[in-house]
Amino acid sequence: MSLDWLHHPLPAPSAAAATAAAARQAQLTKPAGALGRLEALALRLAALQGVACPRLERVRIVVFAGDHGVVAEGVSAYPQVVTAEMLRNFARGGAAIAVLARLWGATLEVVNVGTVAPLEALPGVLDRRVGAGTGNLVREPAMSATQLDAALAAGFEAAERAADAAAQLFIGGDMGIGNTTAATALGCALLGCGAAALAGPGTGLDAEGVRRKARLVDAALARAGVSDPLDALRELGGFELAALAGACLRSAQRGIPVLVDGFIASAAALAARRINPALGDWLLLAHRSAEPGHARLLAALADGGEAPLLDLGLRLGEGSGAAVALPLLQAACALHADMATFDEAGVSRA
Repeated sequence: MSLDWLHHPLPAPSAAAATAAAARQAQLTKPAGALGRLEALALRLAALQGVACPRLERVRIVVFAGDHGVVAEGVSAYPQVVTAEMLRNFARGGAAIAVLARLWGATLEVVNVGTVAPLEALPGVLDRRVGAGTGNLVREPAMSATQLDAALAAGFEAAERAADAAAQLFIGGDMGIGNTTAATALGCALLGCGAAALAGPGTGLDAEGVRRKARLVDAALARAGVSDPLDALRELGGFELAALAGACLRSAQRGIPVLVDGFIASAAALAARRINPALGDWLLLAHRSAEPGHARLLAALADGGEAPLLDLGLRLGEGSGAAVALPLLQAACALHADMATFDEAGVSRA
């Protein structure tokens, strides 16, 4: 499909809904500002949903999975076969994100965009493979232009399914051994920094492993020499990273706010925002992960402003950190909509 859709305009947050929500906030039985950031979150969601009382009853979680050729360089503590094994674990409901989706009543979808080998049919897992894993980004482009288009399209289609299901919030997750290295390279290209600024342990590398990863990422950056977000995704990213970027953009174009997960999801979201800067209005930052470079990605996503909702030392991926943060957003909406006003409760004002 043509990539023109990436640059289509995004709806603007509703100023009228924000004003109506603020007026309601002023009437609730509490001191002004007593609920802190929960109040601001309710107002922001009101503007994004275009209603005075937002709700988050229909949440869509989509995990994109793919393999990475850079694993051949020894950048992961786990073997590549784990990507496929985890897809089977998702299908059985045994992964962390599957547990959290059940707990919060969210809809979970898993999309295979690029395991090395095709998998058998798995319940809840869509086969959208665009290649047998990416190229080794240290030595060659991660993917061709055709593969990039297909990976972005997989994200587009996932967002379309979410919109067709009337989702009120989109959470994107990732699974792919080696994808912390790809996200590091992508983030460095977008931020214009060296690998030492973002490289971390990923699945559990020791200090020497992290230094080796940084050297490999620097070599990949020198080879590719790119800063344009689409070129960076093609040269340095992963199929799941490109799909996440496409899903973020299309969700926002369809009027669905996006709750951004950890390091990998943040790198993809930053690429998407660089493609279409208006996306920033639609991104909510779930948590700061234990990956040391995540803080820099978050600062770029928020222009140095908004802090993430949580800081729990998480570094799993899968969308799990965003799922853990979801109840905070739901609480903000419920308090805003369901608390009594002073007049309703017969409570005196300050």
